[in-house]
Amino acid sequence: MVFYFSGTGNSQLVAVRIAEMTGDKAVSINRYMKKGEKAVFRSERPLVFVAPVYSWRLPRVVEQWIMENDFEGSRDAYFILTCGGSGGNAAVYAEKLCRRKGLRYRGLCSVLMPENYLALFPTPGESESREIIEKAGPVITDLARQIQSGETLTAQPVSLVGKIESGPVNPLFYRLFVKDKGFTVSDKCISCGKCALRCPLNNISIEGGKPVWKGRCTHCMACIGGCPTEAIEYKAKSSGQRRHYIMDDSLCWKNECPEML
Repeated sequence: MVFYFSGTGNSQLVAVRIAEMTGDKAVSINRYMKKGEKAVFRSERPLVFVAPVYSWRLPRVVEQWIMENDFEGSRDAYFILTCGGSGGNAAVYAEKLCRRKGLRYRGLCSVLMPENYLALFPTPGESESREIIEKAGPVITDLARQIQSGETLTAQPVSLVGKIESGPVNPLFYRLFVKDKGFTVSDKCISCGKCALRCPLNNISIEGGKPVWKGRCTHCMACIGGCPTEAIEYKAKSSGQRRHYIMDDSLCWKNECPEML
């Protein structure tokens, strides 16, 4: 079973492809988070968790979701992290998570995908994004092959800087940067409500026809990346930047939010 958490679609794309190649099922973590439901998942095939790198680790919200839900059958757990740069020393923390949860850690690998973190970094243009996704294709195929063959994913070298980023920098980054106070909305807003519907943490409400952020943001960038009129900005960082959004909303929200589709 292939579980994915995705804000703008990078991790969804990787998860869906791996599921197709391995003949398995792709499951949206976003959907379960949004509904606030706990669940018991049963699979005799390996558990594959696909998510973006957040501050050089697995996102905290994904770690929490894994700990709060139950998995029966296979105890093998693979981790695939999408990133625009480096995954740091995320593997060490994924392995610790497995020990806490009673899962058998089978490795972690990163897949380079288009940068989407508008709160801090510039995003690539459309042609560059397509090129990055095309280059990721063979990497995804090889990861699917390794998982299907029951291999342990080959560990990727980690620099001293990567260890520091995933270690002491991670909690500092969350404390200093992962806040929603920087989001603003302009008069281009058409009150469609898609930002609120897409938010996996239910952190956005629509008040007076405009989005209001409520302080529980994880910086997934679904709201700013997917806004159809680019009415949402993050401080001055996102101004003039291309929005990267390749999420297939129907795979996440078809039953819960049909009004979005």
